[in-house]
Amino acid sequence: MRAQDTLMFQEAAEAGRIVATQLEANRPLMVDLGERLRANTPRAALISGRGSSDNAGVFARYLIETETGVLTSSAALSTSSVYEAQPRLEGAICLAISQSGKSPDLVASVAAARAGGAFVIAMVNAEGSPLSAVADVTVPLRAGAERSVAATKSFIASLSAIAQLIACWTRNEPLLRALDDLPRQLDEAFRLDWSPALAPLTEASNLYVVGRGYGYGVAREAALKLKETCGLHAEAFSAAEVRHGPMALVKTGFPVLLLPQSDETRADAEVLASDFAARGARVMMSGATSDARITTLPALSAHPVLQPILLIQSFYRLAAELSVRRGYDPDRPPYLNKVTETV
Repeated sequence: MRAQDTLMFQEAAEAGRIVATQLEANRPLMVDLGERLRANTPRAALISGRGSSDNAGVFARYLIETETGVLTSSAALSTSSVYEAQPRLEGAICLAISQSGKSPDLVASVAAARAGGAFVIAMVNAEGSPLSAVADVTVPLRAGAERSVAATKSFIASLSAIAQLIACWTRNEPLLRALDDLPRQLDEAFRLDWSPALAPLTEASNLYVVGRGYGYGVAREAALKLKETCGLHAEAFSAAEVRHGPMALVKTGFPVLLLPQSDETRADAEVLASDFAARGARVMMSGATSDARITTLPALSAHPVLQPILLIQSFYRLAAELSVRRGYDPDRPPYLNKVTETV
């Protein structure tokens, strides 16, 4: 099997086209939502999702809090689906993110949020899903059918939809202009050569993936994909959190993948990468560095909010290639299904 023949590889390669269609088709809806949110500023935002969609929610949380100042939290789905608690969310919004829109715990949690007074925005790839039925507004992700169990293009479509929503909400013109170029950049990012990371990861059994701020959600997504598709025990940390204990495990030969974007977090990530290298770790980092001990993975210059989306696109190609090299089929991870219906 070649990586290029897998559905994961082929579907990830579609992301640029998918995002171009999505941004254009959703623009009127996003403008209307932006006007509504400006006219009725939420007192809080609740993010609901599982798996890759939960990772997209982390991206949303950083973006909402930094761009709007609205307090944002991830929903604990079991409080509604298992404990049947009724949240009090008058004046809040609930942003629900899902590929299938079918998971019972997600639907129950979002229905409870709406009953509790929240204005519900569902970003979902499957229109007409149970999640759409309990939402006030559905934002179609428009990723199309995704046949590989490993989500790729639907995750990227979630991130681009989140970025467009917040840009319209805040009237962030630089971000809106940058979004226009995102589809082209996604195609370019998928062609970048991250193969220098293949050798360190092919024989690895453990790995840290590190990001911060806007990039923390994609670090979590990368770690999840390495578990799902490569059988690799990967854990994601923020560049700050990893210093509070987990760094003690890093010794000679321990692989670390850093995915920093070019914003206020970049300088600290470079310091951390050098600290890891000084411990003998095999450090791989996106973007240029002057430390010769660190393996550099090419990254495109872009708006800092969008750069993590480009990094995960480059990573997806690496993950498909690594999965095949480690003897896995990335389209059929063991013990996993495309739709996970937790209660």
